[in-house]
Amino acid sequence: MSVARSAVSAALLGAFAAAGAFAASAQQPMAPKKPPTAAQEMGMEKCYGVAKAHQNDCKAGAGTSCAGSSTVDYQGNAWSLVKAGTCTTIKTPNGMGSLTPKAM
Repeated sequence: MSVARSAVSAALLGAFAAAGAFAASAQQPMAPKKPPTAAQEMGMEKCYGVAKAHQNDCKAGAGTSCAGSSTVDYQGNAWSLVKAGTCTTIKTPNGMGSLTPKAM
């Protein structure tokens, strides 16, 4: 095999390996959020019904542990911290954000 052919083969093998790694990572679900720290909570408020699945900051109803435990997008009893004063202006497919838990 010539040097040029070896270089092309190596480049193609590298490209396929990179594409495979990208495809595998694209199929992985988002990592759940960690609970917020006290510093992160300053100037923030709890906003219910705005978090994507597994991205809530805490409280997602009975049988859940805390951060990242919501099971559906915009779950009404799961909250995320948002900048104080902005919660009720956040629009979701299920309506606006709420300062209190929403009925499910």
